[in-house]
Amino acid sequence: MRDLTLLVVDDDPLIHESISLSLPEGWRKISTQNPKNLPPRGFHCALVDLHLSGNMDKQEGVEVIRTLLKTHPFLEVIAMSGDLDRALMEACIKAGATRFLPKPVDPEDLTSILSKVSALFEIRGPVQSPHWVGESDASQKALRQIAQLKGEGGPVLIEGETGTGKEVSAQLLHLQEKRGPFLSINVSALPENLFESELFGHVKGAFTGADKDKMGLVEAAHGGDLFLDEIEALPLKLQAKLLRFLESGEARRVGGQENYFVETRVIVASNQNLAKMVQEGTFREDLLWRLSGKKINLPPLRDRLDDLGALIQHFISKGDYRKLTVDEDAIEELKKHSWPGNLRELKRVVEQAALYAPLPFLRAQDVLPWISAKSSSSPLGAQNLNLSEGLSTLTHQFEGHLIKLALQQIHDIDEVAKTLQISRSSLYKKIKDHQIDWKP
Repeated sequence: MRDLTLLVVDDDPLIHESISLSLPEGWRKISTQNPKNLPPRGFHCALVDLHLSGNMDKQEGVEVIRTLLKTHPFLEVIAMSGDLDRALMEACIKAGATRFLPKPVDPEDLTSILSKVSALFEIRGPVQSPHWVGESDASQKALRQIAQLKGEGGPVLIEGETGTGKEVSAQLLHLQEKRGPFLSINVSALPENLFESELFGHVKGAFTGADKDKMGLVEAAHGGDLFLDEIEALPLKLQAKLLRFLESGEARRVGGQENYFVETRVIVASNQNLAKMVQEGTFREDLLWRLSGKKINLPPLRDRLDDLGALIQHFISKGDYRKLTVDEDAIEELKKHSWPGNLRELKRVVEQAALYAPLPFLRAQDVLPWISAKSSSSPLGAQNLNLSEGLSTLTHQFEGHLIKLALQQIHDIDEVAKTLQISRSSLYKKIKDHQIDWKP
């Protein structure tokens, strides 16, 4: 873990002394009692008192928070005060503080918060693999959500559209704990009759083909994390068994007679609206309650367009290409796209453009041929619509356009069906009806 520095801004020497005694391993402290004498650099987190003159009617700390964040936009700022007035606390959060601590500061609270700040700085940096790419406001919000879960037990739910980086987020959650194995499984890829055996294991003779005992994933991940992607695909009968395990930590191998206990954190991910699935009766409400106590919402790429340049360079560096840079005009052109396939779609565009670009940099004309469609108020182009064709014909054309677009951007037929929320067989029928030229 890298060494981090805490800046303490407070007019009380006793506060400085008590915080020095409470600092966790890996932290050191620098101090100032004068809000006009803030160090220009050299710190990663700031602890700011809101009443620096001792006058409870003045709130100098709120302005200090604003001043710090103007020159250190990624700084983690913690406000503190013995005044628990709600308006004051909300003012410091509005100014940019991420937390408020009542005075006197509880050493355990400070240690817990600083450990989460440490986790945030570790996952921000490119020193580990995988790592999060991008420094947009949406990215920083997502990273803070991940860091806030450091040291927290219980299951975690990661929600986000397809291609937004849910597995990377799960791996970052695991890496910041530095313990045990990380196992991953895609729920939709397993046949229903094998899922229970994969998850909990089986004993020899439990069913045809069970010629020896098998350890389940929850047991193999003991002391670490088990990542269940596309949890929405889990059948209702198996949802009940997963809930029982989450509640007790106990499981039983298929065909076995005894339960076993494991300490495994379960991280699940979904690109569907699970609350809507509960209303439709396809997902258990009690399981959703258990999973959503700790939740991370990942932003779609259209909400983090400021990350495009960094993401493009990241994908280029991961590929077997010559050295390439990216023109600003290419980035601006890419910002016009809606990116329904998110990072997965951007990666495909970059890979294709990088392969065929004639110059040692990507221009707008290099990336445009690989973008399936630019974002617009109407994918068909409202100005070209012939309304006299009638609603039925226009709706049919629009459906065909959307299916073709999804196939171009996502490629995988199962992913397309899930994204459009139709069955695989219905998708094949629509491809045929619309005479779409598509090959798996």
